[in-house]
Amino acid sequence: MHDPHFNWEHDPILEVQHVQMRFGGLVAVSDLSFQAGRGDITALIGPNGAGKTTVFNCITGFYKPTQGMLKLNLSTGAHHLLERMPDFKIAAKAKVARTFQNIRLFSGMTVLENLLVAQHNPLMIASGMTFLGIFGVASYKAAERESYERAVYWLNKIGLYDRADDPAGDLPYGAQRRLEIARAMCTAPEILCLDEPAAGLNPRESAELNQLLLDIRKNEATSLLLIEHDMSVVMEISDHVVVLEYGTKIADGTPDEVRNDPKVIAAYLGVDDDEVEEVEEALDEAVEEAQQ
Repeated sequence: MHDPHFNWEHDPILEVQHVQMRFGGLVAVSDLSFQAGRGDITALIGPNGAGKTTVFNCITGFYKPTQGMLKLNLSTGAHHLLERMPDFKIAAKAKVARTFQNIRLFSGMTVLENLLVAQHNPLMIASGMTFLGIFGVASYKAAERESYERAVYWLNKIGLYDRADDPAGDLPYGAQRRLEIARAMCTAPEILCLDEPAAGLNPRESAELNQLLLDIRKNEATSLLLIEHDMSVVMEISDHVVVLEYGTKIADGTPDEVRNDPKVIAAYLGVDDDEVEEVEEALDEAVEEAQQ
């Protein structure tokens, strides 16, 4: 069993400090601060409209926050201020990868090609950004072989080796989800941001997803940050949970701490304060059933 040792306090890979995001007169995220621990699975939860995806968009460079700082601490000792970087550099230099709520695979490409195309940048660098690859230059051949070996590694990891030559669009929905995560992992990220990875999955697919994410945490040098509505997923695999409501953080701690916080139950389920105790009991029962 992974023991986070409160990594988000002692060894953060990501530090979000006083971030605000305004869209005209609308404040989508207000003075948000939290940390994601190195090697942890950190869940960002909250009701619809709480600002979760906006936070992801700030981290990955789709938005530039109105104010605040997003600091990424790489294992090499390098530090990057994400709010000052264009999105393509956040992916390539700061080693941040992302999946989306709506699957964005290249459905006409094969499963294998989807994993190879994710590694386009290192292949271009190995070719010297020229036609060297065509002429069989050794450095390019080595990089090409390494890309193929990494793709095969992830095909085996997600159980799709026998579907390598099938169009990605022909895969079942749950397999497409796993392929999208594998494609992101082929870029060797230090932090992987997952936007509702369990959305639309049946219980068996959700269990397979959980195992994949736990395997990544255990065996890859990658920290995970996820937005998720499926509380059974959050409670089963997360080390650290941050809860938002209307763009403001209302709770931050271990899954048990957050699950038992009346403010979280009231906000997340949209109930009045005098109903919290009743709903808390029902939630505990649901989580226990999901874990059995």
